Amino acid sequence: IWQCGGSLEIVTCSHVGHVFRKATPYTFPGGTGHVINKNNRRLAEVWMDEFKDFFYIISPGVVKVDYGDVSVRKALRENLKCKPFSWYLENIYPDSQIPRRYYSLGEIRNVETNQCLDNMGRKENEKVGIFNCHGMGGNQVFSYTADKEIRTDDLCLDVSRLNGPVIMLKCHHMRGNQLWEYDAEKLTLRHVNSNQCLDEPSEEDKMVPTMRECSDSRSQQWLLRNMTLGA
Repeated sequence: IWQCGGSLEIVTCSHVGHVFRKATPYTFPGGTGHVINKNNRRLAEVWMDEFKDFFYIISPGVVKVDYGDVSVRKALRENLKCKPFSWYLENIYPDSQIPRRYYSLGEIRNVETNQCLDNMGRKENEKVGIFNCHGMGGNQVFSYTADKEIRTDDLCLDVSRLNGPVIMLKCHHMRGNQLWEYDAEKLTLRHVNSNQCLDEPSEEDKMVPTMRECSDSRSQQWLLRNMTLGA
């Protein structure tokens, strides 16, 4: 709607009546999940441009679905002279959780333990976790942005003192405690303010990464998925 010149409004004082049917009058070939995934894939292919990759990394199961022919829908978009999805993100939904400029998007895997950073479904002001890599996206999708933030949804990894902890706070885009330097040769993630590196968990808590003095240890080496993507 927005991309093609319309607007979607929230009218707070409106009242909408809805009567639910006792049974749905149509079928879902292959099951409800299959139909939803197919529709989502078609939506992404037609409307999201290069940002569809972000959606596919978060929901990798969608990529396996045959989404059919979308040429008619793409022609409709072209005929209506609809704006690109980047315009929508910049002008209509600037608070979106999709980073518009990033170096990597996907899992961040520790070389020593072969485990991945995981937000564990935790909320703001809680510690980031680390867990077995599952390749299913979701809580293990992190972006290393062009602003050098390590971001999960709208939260950024933040360290306020030596030796951590590493917590998730709202991204403020002011660098400071949320500024990380990734060395693509050494594979280290250095927190600039503390000059310490992200490291594997300690013996006390094996599900939380730590901060330690930077070294050549394999435990401080991290593989970022798609390091050339979106830069």
